[in-house]
Amino acid sequence: MSSEIIKHNPFQSMIDRFNIAADILNLDDSIKQKLQRPEKQITVNFSITLDNGNVQNFEGYRVIHNTALGPSKGGIRYDTAVNLDEVKALAAWMTWKSAVTGIPFGGAKGGIICDPRNHSKTELEKITRAYTKALADIFGPEKDVPAPDMGTGPDEMGWLMDEFSILHGRPIHAVVTGKHLHSGGSLGRVEATGRGVSIITLLALEKLKIRPARATAAIQGFGNVGLHSALFLHEKGVKIVAVSDVSEAFYNPNGINIPELILYYNLNNKTIKGYPNSVAIKHEDLLLLDVDVLIPAAKEDVITQKNAGDIQARIIIEGANGPVASDADQILHDKNILVVPDILANAGGVTVSYFEWLQNSLLESWRISQINKRLEDILEKGFETVFRVAVKHNVTPRIAAYIIALKKVAETQSVKEVALEAPLFKQN
Repeated sequence: MSSEIIKHNPFQSMIDRFNIAADILNLDDSIKQKLQRPEKQITVNFSITLDNGNVQNFEGYRVIHNTALGPSKGGIRYDTAVNLDEVKALAAWMTWKSAVTGIPFGGAKGGIICDPRNHSKTELEKITRAYTKALADIFGPEKDVPAPDMGTGPDEMGWLMDEFSILHGRPIHAVVTGKHLHSGGSLGRVEATGRGVSIITLLALEKLKIRPARATAAIQGFGNVGLHSALFLHEKGVKIVAVSDVSEAFYNPNGINIPELILYYNLNNKTIKGYPNSVAIKHEDLLLLDVDVLIPAAKEDVITQKNAGDIQARIIIEGANGPVASDADQILHDKNILVVPDILANAGGVTVSYFEWLQNSLLESWRISQINKRLEDILEKGFETVFRVAVKHNVTPRIAAYIIALKKVAETQSVKEVALEAPLFKQN
């Protein structure tokens, strides 16, 4: 069991891809080591009084991976499986994600070990405010800007902003993104990641000359990302034949009525369990369906060397962070499956988070049409650049994305560190 965990450690998967790109760039070893490691790793412990009067202790993390390109940016997840290696990997992916899309942010990630489903709203507010107090010197609009992630949303971001503002004696809206609109949130933020996934999916279909109206897709995960990806692709004519959430997986070869499913999901306590108009299938079988597009939008390491050889999709769009383990990369490449990596495919979230941060900083409010157009322009440019670099270096889009990101961060890092003695690239 332990060897399996180490084998599919998400941080190790990130390092594996990083090293391939770094070698192609001929990065100096000292720079490689610096960019592999987080700038800061903070572990905090705090206690709150529960509704029943008992006191419970919590452990949380905040990892600042890199700030060469700007303030670090990354979500905070509340989950019982939160661990430091996962948070380190997610923080690094945020660095590369911002760099690939040209967003002036570095990378960070945070988390608290807890099950939000087991806590009342009052307890979740106490947890969030205590975490914010513990990291008050780390957070800041020009330092580190959190956002929602698994198990968190606009409520938690609003509490964080309010607590941070109280501690600093004035309203500071730009300290966090993903807030409610009335708290300084941005139009389009909730659906941003899913919209971005759909934009990238349509570009990938075009790359393979597949018309959306003739395309089929399977989506693993029906949370925020999977739901909105499904909705936007359905609106563009893509036939969504399979979806799943943690409770159940469904298949309908004739296509699932996504608006109807969303209505069912919202009326059924945010779960698709029991949806009547499709056939239930095993969760693992959804990944192996014969479809044009597979969108794993749930969690890390769902495609590994164990099942990669059985994948039948022509395109994989990584809606989640790290859904494909590094040991599956070569297998998928040999099968001629186009994999669009997470650091490009799901970058819509950080892009619109940047828009929110910018609006807060400038005391502006943008129209939704303006936000969606800017998002589309940024992702299209990122997509074109990644595929151009992939052709230039004869590598996969994933390695191309890492090459772009590493080069940008490494060069910026060296400029900022004037006293750096080691060269940026190896001397021939």
